[in-house]
Amino acid sequence: MGAGGTPHVQKLARCLGALLAVLAAVLLAAPAAAQGSGETVHGTLTYQDAPVEGVTITVSSADGEEVGTATTAADGTWEVPVPGPGDYAVVLDAATLPSTAPGVARDTIETTVNPQQRKVVLFRVGTPESGGGEQPAPSQTAPSEGGEGEAPGAGTESGGGAEAEAGDDVTATAGNNRFLQLLISGVRFGLILGLAGLGLSLVFGTTGLTNFAHGELILFGAVAALLLNQAGMPVLLAALLAAVLSGVFGWGQDRGFWRPLRKKPTGLIALMIISIGVSLILRYLTQFIIGGGRETYDQYTYQDPISIGPVFVTTRDLVIMGICLVLLAGVALALTRTRMGKAIRAVADNPALAAASGINVDRVITTVWTAGTALAGLSGVFFGMIQGVDYLMGMRVLLLVFAATVLGGLGTAWGAMVGALVVGVFIEVSSYVVPSELKTAGVLVVLILILLFRPQGILGRRERVG
Repeated sequence: MGAGGTPHVQKLARCLGALLAVLAAVLLAAPAAAQGSGETVHGTLTYQDAPVEGVTITVSSADGEEVGTATTAADGTWEVPVPGPGDYAVVLDAATLPSTAPGVARDTIETTVNPQQRKVVLFRVGTPESGGGEQPAPSQTAPSEGGEGEAPGAGTESGGGAEAEAGDDVTATAGNNRFLQLLISGVRFGLILGLAGLGLSLVFGTTGLTNFAHGELILFGAVAALLLNQAGMPVLLAALLAAVLSGVFGWGQDRGFWRPLRKKPTGLIALMIISIGVSLILRYLTQFIIGGGRETYDQYTYQDPISIGPVFVTTRDLVIMGICLVLLAGVALALTRTRMGKAIRAVADNPALAAASGINVDRVITTVWTAGTALAGLSGVFFGMIQGVDYLMGMRVLLLVFAATVLGGLGTAWGAMVGALVVGVFIEVSSYVVPSELKTAGVLVVLILILLFRPQGILGRRERVG
């Protein structure tokens, strides 16, 4: 090998060694997976944000045979191993509730456990409902290894089903009230989706990279907040720190390998394939750290809904929507009123001309990576508050983020915001007329139809071909 190639080989070896050292440190510091490899049913029993101890919970198979019994611990947690996948009935013995808990809305929840699944079931402690328990009790659904978990954004459902996404507060509604309830859920989901899609759209606009690892950037924030929360940090402080750590992670990605790859230069197809590899590495590293089940934060998993006119909403959801609105408005103002925002728009329009005008393109792209990943991480925390955290959540939400950004106009921040609201509202409201299992497919059909007539998306610019 010539002398000219030796420094490059040595530099590459040092970079690979540093990367392996970082990965080794992460693996050694990562907590061992708390979950076993078998199927279990578990949950946390709380009343007014306080754990309820000493309550007996029994799990029976579909044919009525008792599988196991557990008593809630001092922190309200309980767990019953089950012999395998199948249908089970989870029964809470209301007679064992302490005097501080007035009762339970529904003492029996029927659930289905999938292979290798730790199914989470939550009982709603409070005044028992009249009429045989028509009010469904919330529970959590952990995904199977095959990724068959419900798509993110599952909002308030009506009917007698006992299962909902983790943290969703289920309220029986009918007619126009149910439509308004679904509309509120859609707006909430659309705002979080818009926060998640901003980074994807801006990175594509400034670099041309279609980042298939963006879902794992959302997952990174959710997991960082989860680990901090499990270490004893309050959820709100953990969410703020997780957003900061996500920003640092995005900065490190760009400086560590995306910028060197751009300078090679590496083709966009190769970069896209690399992003798929990064996605797989982060996804299964996350599985190693938190296990294959679904975990929840210690706070704000369930809240009693408050009535606002004909609809019910929790304080948690109002705060989440308010934060999303403030951040989306802040990004919009920053892009139009600040020097960095104008530089980002200039680089997105024409990187070569922006560089010739004296703009530091690398600095702009690093800023986009940092801010976009921080917003994605915060959106992951919000998704985790509503539906729980598992290692497949990034993969499930990625398709909807792509749908929102493409629908609004890939590469434009405004398009990501508008497209996310359209996707979020359509997904939720469509379940008013079609089965909830088809609502995600429905939005993709609408996406195809819109792009047939407006290929550039709602706010995208038409480009000349040829």
